[in-house]
Amino acid sequence: MKTIGLVMIVKNEGRCLGKCLSLAKGLVDGIYITDTGSDDNTVEIAREHGAHISHFAWRDDFAAAKNYALEQSPCDWNLILDADEYLVSGRRKELQAFVEKGGRLGAIERHDSYREDSGEISQSCTYTTRLIPRGTFLEGRVHEQVASDLPVVAVPLVFDHDGYLQEGKGERNLEILLDELGAAPEDSYLLYQAARTLWLMKEYVRADKYFEKFYRLVPVTGTGYRMNGIVSYIYNLIELGKYDEGLEVIEKEKNRLGGYADFQFACGTFYTKMVFSDVQRYIAYLPEIERSYRRCLKIGEVSGHECVRGNGSFKAAYNLGVWFEVNGKQQAARTYYRQAAALGYRPAAERLRGLGGK
Repeated sequence: MKTIGLVMIVKNEGRCLGKCLSLAKGLVDGIYITDTGSDDNTVEIAREHGAHISHFAWRDDFAAAKNYALEQSPCDWNLILDADEYLVSGRRKELQAFVEKGGRLGAIERHDSYREDSGEISQSCTYTTRLIPRGTFLEGRVHEQVASDLPVVAVPLVFDHDGYLQEGKGERNLEILLDELGAAPEDSYLLYQAARTLWLMKEYVRADKYFEKFYRLVPVTGTGYRMNGIVSYIYNLIELGKYDEGLEVIEKEKNRLGGYADFQFACGTFYTKMVFSDVQRYIAYLPEIERSYRRCLKIGEVSGHECVRGNGSFKAAYNLGVWFEVNGKQQAARTYYRQAAALGYRPAAERLRGLGGK
């Protein structure tokens, strides 16, 4: 029977490491942790959970550190986690069946929490390759990827991730990304990561040039990041008020990406902001607001899609409620607010109470 190791690099993860290891240790035969310079209780926590500890001098290269950590594990397969990722569902039994079959890499389902401008905590769903056979390594100094031609298949493991709620990681990652781009200025993946990092940091003007170049260079097929990059690009164009450029992107992509709720939600948001920025100029696009959010609900929350939770359900319903409310159609607004509130969306329940509904 093939063995499975848990491999991690850590630095000052006292906040979250104990929780991560407590939840994940039942999946693996051994825990192999490489510390890159902690000065808190990270190493002590790792030892308390029976981890094998090694040390690596940090040099602004995540792949180098993780490859060193992978070399410390004698296991046949390795599950790579970050300390701020917590197992939600998944069992050793299914994991064992996956590794015994072999011939592929395993992608975990990860739910990323982030804070919206309103203060609400939202979640996005991504799939990231984390289960790899011994002898397989990573490349890329930041947002590293597995260097392998093996196919990637989802494994039945779901994790919550709260790292995006913490401060300071954007600046650290951006410095490394821009250094990498200096050596590979037309790498669409690096351009995507740099653009999204700046967008998440709300540096929309700086992000714009990276998004524009990413969009020009990214292959139409064969990448797992194109759709997310284009959706983020649309939101960045909204922030800059570059509506004509946004219309061009939406027109080019509506056939390719029209089946994704995230794309339709971004379109609904785009049309709303654009129309109300200059009603006389963009009045013809007014019906597209309702159409976009209705398309979101028709698509729904699709299993296997990388998405923002709610864009195919309660968030789209809520935005339709707002749309009908501002247009004086209170009964229709109540209908959609109820739909969103029934799925636990607090802002919808608040708007419903404001309309005197339940």
